[in-house]
Order: sequence, then structure tokens, then C-alpha cells
Amino acid sequence: MSDKTTHQDLERGLFLEAVSDVEPLRHDKATHNTPKPPAIPTKTIEDEQQVLKDMLSDDFEPLDIQPGDILSYCRPGVQKRVFRKLRKGDYRISDELDLHGLNVKQAKELLLLYLQQVKQLESCCVRIIHGKGHRSSNKGPVLKRKVDHWLQCHGRVLAYHSAQPCDGGTGAVYVLLKRQY
Repeated sequence: MSDKTTHQDLERGLFLEAVSDVEPLRHDKATHNTPKPPAIPTKTIEDEQQVLKDMLSDDFEPLDIQPGDILSYCRPGVQKRVFRKLRKGDYRISDELDLHGLNVKQAKELLLLYLQQVKQLESCCVRIIHGKGHRSSNKGPVLKRKVDHWLQCHGRVLAYHSAQPCDGGTGAVYVLLKRQY
């Protein structure tokens, strides 16, 4: 053991001699005042956008809808009295979008952009005018069918119902939207 101790002492002495002219760095604990940027889940956002794009694909052909048919949809969780108020047209309409006369591609782009840009701090009701489809061929009201499908697929739409006759009747829908901050 004494050989080990002397050997360790010798190594320690050599080390201390080698670093004898080194000055230790003086530093306090480093502080970084720069806040970390918020984590942005880019892949999740991309995936959600792709799902929305796939759901809103024009390859999907919704059920047969006639010009006079009432469109009605209510997402689970929306209170019955809220939907009843929407159905009666009792909400103040904060904005409207007129799609009738557009082709499917134009209407889809305009509707999606509109739903993305309508910003309200509280739930809001808008009117989407899709027309009744009287000028459509024997396929029936094309835009009306497509709008029905697009609104059901859009995550911001809580509920919608065909408008009262004074607001366009079966050629328009009241749409209740989620808050967007």
C-alpha cells in the first residue's frame, strides 16, 4: 500500500507542477436572459392541414340534396337551446359570404379562406349564401351539396342550419363558429 500511496503522491505532485501556472477561471453561475422560443409543433400542424385538405377533397361526392332541402348540422357538445336559437335565426349575423354563381373550385377556396379569416373573440354567427341550385344541370344544387360537406368537415364550424326565408331560406345557411384567438 505504501508503494501505491507514494505512486499516487508522485502523480499528484507531477500534475500540480504541470498546472502550477494556470489561473482558475472566475465565473458566477451563467444566466441566460434570452427566453426559449415557444415550441411550434410544425409536423402536427402539417398533419392537421393535410387531413383537412383530404377531408375537403372534391373527389368526395356528398349525398343527393334537392334545391328545397334544409341543411342542418350540429356538432356533438353544442347545447340544444343554442342550436334551436340558430335554427330560428335568433343570432345576430356578424358577417356573410355570397358564393352563388361561383364554380366549385372558386367557392371552396373562398369559403375556406373566409372561415380562416373571420376572427371573433366570442362565438359568432355568419351567413353563407350558396344559392338554391336552380341553374344547375340535372345534378341538382352542386354548391349547396358541397357547402354542406365542407362545413361539416371544417373544425371551426359548431353548427349550421338553413336560413329563415327573410335571410335566403334554403339558399343560405346560418353558421355558428368557434372562437378564434
